[in-house]
Amino acid sequence: MTRFVKTGITRRTILKTTTTAALVSAVKAAFPSGAFAAAPGPEVKGIKLGYIALTDAAALIVAKEKGLFDKHGLPDAEVTKQASWGATRDNLVLGGAANGIDGAHILSPLPYLMHTGKVTQNNKPVPMAILARLNLDSQGISVAAEYAGTGVELDASKLKEAFAKKKAAGNEVKVAMTFPGGTHDLWVRYWLAAGGIDPNKDVSTIVVPPPQMVANMKVGNMDAFCVGEPWNEQLVNQGIGFTACTTGELWKHHPEKALGLRADWVEKNPNAARALLMAVMEAQQWADKMENKEEMADILGRRQWFNVPPKDVVGRLKGDINYGNGRNIKSTDLYMKFWRDQASFPFKSHDAWFVTENIRWGTFAPGTDVKKLVDQVNREDLWRDAAKELGIAASDIPASASRGKETFFDGKIFDPDNPMAYLDSLTIKTVS
Repeated sequence: MTRFVKTGITRRTILKTTTTAALVSAVKAAFPSGAFAAAPGPEVKGIKLGYIALTDAAALIVAKEKGLFDKHGLPDAEVTKQASWGATRDNLVLGGAANGIDGAHILSPLPYLMHTGKVTQNNKPVPMAILARLNLDSQGISVAAEYAGTGVELDASKLKEAFAKKKAAGNEVKVAMTFPGGTHDLWVRYWLAAGGIDPNKDVSTIVVPPPQMVANMKVGNMDAFCVGEPWNEQLVNQGIGFTACTTGELWKHHPEKALGLRADWVEKNPNAARALLMAVMEAQQWADKMENKEEMADILGRRQWFNVPPKDVVGRLKGDINYGNGRNIKSTDLYMKFWRDQASFPFKSHDAWFVTENIRWGTFAPGTDVKKLVDQVNREDLWRDAAKELGIAASDIPASASRGKETFFDGKIFDPDNPMAYLDSLTIKTVS
């Protein structure tokens, strides 16, 4: 007969218990902080996740390669390549149960665009949740080799005359990004507008999937593009163009990709969502260590992931930036952050900027309640729960969901408590 001496439950106690409810109460009382109080395991053994071949997907790939999903009770987790951000959106709309995906490495604004039905078929909203940020910094704005003589770098105004001359000759000036309203669209628009170039009037913005950027630049289909790595570095390595600036120069320590999931999956599988977060957090910590960069470049470069030479990945991972225009700077602090500087925490203030910029360019209406929308999608509370469960040091858990005011390279300041003041300060914009 099983004895319960250590827990305080005796045979006599059980015999005195006359109802099932009372027995359950007795057991719970006997295990106030033991097995019965511990967080239950994941409701499912796996999740279907999508990724685009970009370095900032590293946490999902590392979690798969290093067995971290298995460690946290998700041995059947799948990480599958998506052809484009449009495909990512479409597969999220389908959901994992319908041969789509449950979550993804995703452009931080995209869950908001889906949640509100701005980019879905028939404008049908698909409730979404952001559980973590996947990285800070390390996207790039690159320009075709024909513009090398302009000397353009962080100051986009040096392209203004060249672009105007090309248009006057009857040619279209094309600037590529990866998805309308996504991070790369917002970065390149900010850069152009800060230089006095109206992205709605002076150029044509076109959509090109990240892995196709270099090939399209090579055949002359675009004049400039904004994308994540390794594609800016590959462009330089192939001598096709040069990097004018990295996005970390526009906004130091800016947020970039997110871990986005269908909200219904999160609500149905809260324990699995926590397990997923813990696996991703551990992967982010591993990816952030400089001694792991070479191995990570080898992993990402493999055929089943990016299918690129590791040299196209590793340089900017370490902060070594060959801009391709005569500048080759070693050991900068512009490398991609996966964990340090609270890179993993999904600050609501950052999402407020993404929503505000999409108001700026007419995607969201001027009267959009920024805070209300962010509160619907951003689940920083789940990140905090997972961090505590994982034993993350209190010093690495932000005290606030806001990182406060943010300052951009041109002196503009975004106050998340007053986004309209920021909009008012901008000269070039769609919103009046």
